[in-house]
Amino acid sequence: MSQYPEHIDLKPVTHVEGVVRLPGSKSISNRVLLLAALAEGETKVVDLLDSDDTQVMLAALRKLGVEWKEEQANGGSTIHRVQGVNGQFPNRSADLFMGNAGTAIRPLTAALAVIGGDYTVHGVPRMHERPIGDLVDALNAVGANIEYTGNAGYPPLHIREGKFEAKRLSVRGNVSSQFLTALLMVAPLMAAEHAVTIEVEGELISKPYIEITLNLMRRFGVVVEQDEWKSFTIPSGVRYQSPGNIHVEGDASSASYFMAAGAIAGGPIRVEGVGRDSIQGDVRFVHALEQMGAQITMGDNWIEAKSSGPLKAIDADFNHIPDAAMTIAIAALYADGKSTLRNIASWRVKETDRIAAMATELRKLGAEVEEGPDYLCVTPPKVLNPATIDTYDDHRMAMCFSLASLDGAMRRGTEVRINDPKCVAKTFPDYFTAFANIAHEAKF
Repeated sequence: MSQYPEHIDLKPVTHVEGVVRLPGSKSISNRVLLLAALAEGETKVVDLLDSDDTQVMLAALRKLGVEWKEEQANGGSTIHRVQGVNGQFPNRSADLFMGNAGTAIRPLTAALAVIGGDYTVHGVPRMHERPIGDLVDALNAVGANIEYTGNAGYPPLHIREGKFEAKRLSVRGNVSSQFLTALLMVAPLMAAEHAVTIEVEGELISKPYIEITLNLMRRFGVVVEQDEWKSFTIPSGVRYQSPGNIHVEGDASSASYFMAAGAIAGGPIRVEGVGRDSIQGDVRFVHALEQMGAQITMGDNWIEAKSSGPLKAIDADFNHIPDAAMTIAIAALYADGKSTLRNIASWRVKETDRIAAMATELRKLGAEVEEGPDYLCVTPPKVLNPATIDTYDDHRMAMCFSLASLDGAMRRGTEVRINDPKCVAKTFPDYFTAFANIAHEAKF
């Protein structure tokens, strides 16, 4: 992984062009690792994301007795060989540090509760501010034994052996889709003798992430019966079986920064590793860029974006792509009027309170910003102010605000200092190198 200084200074960039090979998807990587661990047989995981969040999951699995090893394949790909434990972790006691990886701590907490043992689960201070109560309540209601050792509703947790009587579970859907993902992934462990149904209370947010979960479960041999987005039933007697090989496609959220760069400052920019066949909902980000006037073309495994002039303001619901929507907030700096991002309440429980953080940093650049419980309105200034951007230990803040250095059709690019750039290691350790490679006249 690349090493970064305390800050990076980005000069105005007049034009972007090039090809970017994306790192693997974080959402797919951590789901695949847990499914491979729970399955029967060995799984060869190709092109797993190498980042802080996946390293946290790999380390936790090793502590639980799951054997895995990393190999280099021809052509530069990596292969992780994961030996499945067939639904039973060999080590029934462990102290697990989960960093700030929501995609790791939530499903793993559910798996530990169902499999049973004596485990402590904790993370960085911000993780102890990210809610997990809806998941814990759903599990404890059917016989799990999970105790909060800090503030109720949040990690750290102490998980002991429970006594499950789980035919029907219920979980709220409006805080984080990761709670439902966690229950879905472990439901086959509860369905040995009878079917298990998971009901969703209220609106389910971030549905495309549930689609990723269901798709990957099918790859491991478990087909979930779905009643729209209201309930999900796992039939009795199913078990995870290794698919043998599974390839991790490129990260669609990471693609958003480069697609936006092409839309803002010329292009064409092509990303490789994700395309029209992606199982990730965040590829829909390109439709928002098209609404703003960008030219987008897609292949099976690539997407290309270029600019056709100043971007148009947008007013849209981004509940389905909350992570990639952050990039739209930056693209709004280059639009011809006020843009409104709606239905993004989940931003407030991410790596930081992203609505508040985005509003604060956008104002530094001179934007007029209105923030609400679940929306953000951005009116661009005529010219961007030079600014020092704080990143809140949030990888997406660092990557998003690098785009403020782009001149674009309206000549708004400015000098930007990105504090704590190393936070990109969470999902894209080499981001700033990749950005420099497409940025003409970029110097830092």
